[in-house]
Amino acid sequence: MTRKFGAGIALGIIGTLLVAVAIWLTIAYTGAYNVAASDQHADAVRWTLDTTMHRSVERRSGDVELPETFADEVVAEGASHYAESCVYCHGAPGQEPTEWSRGMRPEPPHLTEAAAEWSAEEIYWIVENGIKMSGMPAFGAHHGPEGITALTAFVSQLPGLSPDDYRALTGGDPAANAGGAPAAAASPPEETTDGATAEPAAAAD
Repeated sequence: MTRKFGAGIALGIIGTLLVAVAIWLTIAYTGAYNVAASDQHADAVRWTLDTTMHRSVERRSGDVELPETFADEVVAEGASHYAESCVYCHGAPGQEPTEWSRGMRPEPPHLTEAAAEWSAEEIYWIVENGIKMSGMPAFGAHHGPEGITALTAFVSQLPGLSPDDYRALTGGDPAANAGGAPAAAASPPEETTDGATAEPAAAAD
């Protein structure tokens, strides 16, 4: 009786796995799941991706070694890197991410709040390795350990920064760092009737 019961459980498990594989292949080959970024993920898919990502990062970041504290110049260097590459998708204190980044799926987190969910070691691992199927690139191939550490130092402090703090660290108007319209370029020199060139007039204040 016990042997038959055990065999029945084993057959039930095998049958369940076969059904799951059949459903998985059906979805993959029929194109039933809408992959358009304009369509939100189903709740089950969102939960699966988010949970898998968090557990994967947590598991793999254990080997990352960082100093207990970061020097101010390291944080400032990270702020510069962030303003150049990251603020477009992740925003900054006092400024929203660019509009086009809101069309990404999954939507990039606003790190002024979301960075508090991660340890410094996890942030370092994410910056270095990126996240598959999220639009988050791996910076490890073109940023050395020092640059990634600097970014980690800054992102770790983002949740506590004010807009004024951010401006002070990045050295300017945050709107310019967020991909806003650049200042109007100077007009090219104008050619005079005698073939010489005249400098353009200075722009009005």
